[in-house]
Amino acid sequence: MEEFLGTLAVDRVEAAMEYIRFSRYAVPVLAGLLLLRCALPLLTFRREPEIWAWLNLPSGEQIPLTHWENIIGRSGSCDVTINFPTVSRNHAVLTRYDDGSWTISDAGSKSGTYVNDRRVKISAVQESDRITIGGIDMQLQPITQRQEERQAQLRTKAASGWDSVTNLMLLTILQCVMLLGFLFRSKQEDIFSVILGFGGIMVCQWVLYIFYCSIRRKSFEIETMAFFLSTLGMAALSTVDPGETVKQLMALVIGVACFLIIGWSLRDLNRAKVFRYLATIAGVGFLAATLAFGTEYYGAKNWIIVGGMSLQPSELSKVCFVFAGASTMDRIMHKRNLILFIGYSVIICGFLALMNDFGTALVFFCAFLVIAYLRSGSMGTVALAITALGFAGVLAIQVAPHALQRFSTWRHIWEDPQFSGYQQTRALMCIASGGLFGLGPEGGLLQYVFAADSDIVFGTISEEWGLIVAVMAVLCVEVFGLFAIRSSRQARSCFYSIGGCTAAGVLVIQTILNCLGTVDVLPFTGVTFPFVSNGGTSMIGAWGLLAFVKAVDTRQNASFAIRLSKHHKEAKV
Repeated sequence: MEEFLGTLAVDRVEAAMEYIRFSRYAVPVLAGLLLLRCALPLLTFRREPEIWAWLNLPSGEQIPLTHWENIIGRSGSCDVTINFPTVSRNHAVLTRYDDGSWTISDAGSKSGTYVNDRRVKISAVQESDRITIGGIDMQLQPITQRQEERQAQLRTKAASGWDSVTNLMLLTILQCVMLLGFLFRSKQEDIFSVILGFGGIMVCQWVLYIFYCSIRRKSFEIETMAFFLSTLGMAALSTVDPGETVKQLMALVIGVACFLIIGWSLRDLNRAKVFRYLATIAGVGFLAATLAFGTEYYGAKNWIIVGGMSLQPSELSKVCFVFAGASTMDRIMHKRNLILFIGYSVIICGFLALMNDFGTALVFFCAFLVIAYLRSGSMGTVALAITALGFAGVLAIQVAPHALQRFSTWRHIWEDPQFSGYQQTRALMCIASGGLFGLGPEGGLLQYVFAADSDIVFGTISEEWGLIVAVMAVLCVEVFGLFAIRSSRQARSCFYSIGGCTAAGVLVIQTILNCLGTVDVLPFTGVTFPFVSNGGTSMIGAWGLLAFVKAVDTRQNASFAIRLSKHHKEAKV
């Protein structure tokens, strides 16, 4: 009997090893196919302009208005260029609203903006009204309802429902392959936690897709890649600390809920403005609360302990900062709003300097530069550049001792591999041992190094699942950035362009800092890998940022942040 049981145990071990060898090659193949199917529609869609109205000039010329916000002026960068001496470089902003109405706002021009011979700062515009800019008369001619419906039919369609189902099936198969590998190797007491972690993600992704179907949305590529990244994070956590899988799953559920709430707020531009003010206050409040009640870890006071749970409010402040930085075109043209944003950035800078949170400060600084570039005008460029210089100066003066130590360790980790360079040297050795296809779940040694599921999670994924899968995770985030840039060119409002590009920029910068910091190409900042690193507030913040990326998508029936028309043809913001 004992011999039989021994033989059975040996057979079980051999079967487990065979399966591990199989999963090492199956996971990269499934991940590559999934990434290809999700990325191609996002990077190759046709970017055709929408025409929402025409400006009729006295000469009989008709100028198409291809955005919901259109700058009229003498500058060649304007949406409508009128090369006449009495017209200012940026003269006025013509804006369309959710109900199809239009307004015109003067952008501080010298000669003024007139509607029916009355000088206005901002005024509603009807089809029969005469608009006068720099002495030139023009009339607005909005497209008809029939033309709008026809335009909607011709727009690029999102992926079909079957494409999204196929992608989700691929992701589910990949998750099952990874989960089964853990079941072969995990300790008996950890199996339930691992099953709950992976199973919870599967349930969450399918429930979200069913909800999308109920609101008649078909595009699920962005969400599928986010769930793929979350799955890799759950795999790293199942290796390093299986007991934390339930907390991470709860954070993911809360993150998806925030994703939907922010998306709902972005459906209506006026509602988004209200949320913007609330988010601006909350962003400062999160940092102030951390400064007052936070706990210091490794030189940075960026954690709040509540009932045994550790929170990092600065991760949520990133979402608020994107809300605060996004703005409609008519507000960008007013210097007062520019000054307010500069002041807000200075306050954020001051709080982060006092907290000695260098890694987060660097991410905020990069986000600030993105917003500065997207919001800059003639005088605005100078003001924002000066603020950026001041931002960097404060960071240089207030930089924490632990951050200086990390800078001194940068590119010198092998000189002190047992202390200051311990994490990175171990990560590099484990990445090398994992090779292209990895060692399988729980087959590596990096799991015993501190922060293997957070700060150096890129090394954990590389060691256990291979460098190919780890690089695919990075490419997923890069796709978010490229998609935001492509979509922003056809966005109906600069609120969505700025929000989408800034949010994607934050995700990309965090990924770069985490991965390149792990391998000592950049200084080690302790910044999280979005969706992958262990951390509840990091997960919630990543999903919140993803809502801005989703909102910039104007493909037909793609984004939940865009309303469908009554005839279910196209969306209205």
